[in-house]
Amino acid sequence: MSEPEMLKVSFIFPNGDKYEGECGRTPDGVLIRQGIGTQISSSGTTYTGEWSNDKMNGSGTLSHPSGAVYAGQFRENMYHGSGTYSFPDGTKYAGSFNNNRFEGEGEFADSEGRVWTGTFHRKAAPGLKLKLNM
Repeated sequence: MSEPEMLKVSFIFPNGDKYEGECGRTPDGVLIRQGIGTQISSSGTTYTGEWSNDKMNGSGTLSHPSGAVYAGQFRENMYHGSGTYSFPDGTKYAGSFNNNRFEGEGEFADSEGRVWTGTFHRKAAPGLKLKLNM
């Protein structure tokens, strides 16, 4: 079996999104995002990172026009694995994600700079503990 052909492309989608990076072809010849690339949506959201099967899969960074930034692992276009989500107000979550949600062990830094650790589950995090800097 031969190695799939890798191409470098610069492409503008009909909705105004732009993609620049590596592509491959499906067995029937359709170009798909595959490898490393950057996509900038017409709304200003930017993703730079790994692509597989025409989706964000692997490591990357997604920056929103609001100032929010996610850096970490993706699966099927979702935050999945370990990563850090920085909110526009300066607060930050670092830990495990599951299908775009905080899930598992993590740390949350509040706007005062205090860091809370514990287990997160969707929008709840019962039993968080304040991490003391000593």
